[in-house]
Amino acid sequence: YRSETARRAALPAWLHTYNHHRHHTALGGPPASRVPNLSGQNS
Repeated sequence: YRSETARRAALPAWLHTYNHHRHHTALGGPPASRVPNLSGQNS
């Protein structure tokens, strides 16, 4: 990144992809799929 501002702007999208879309073989799916009631799914 050319600046701290650019890095900070890219971080939320990267974190979302990392936690919700990346397949993790050891977990059998994305890490977020292992967290119960992650966004009010089981309310």
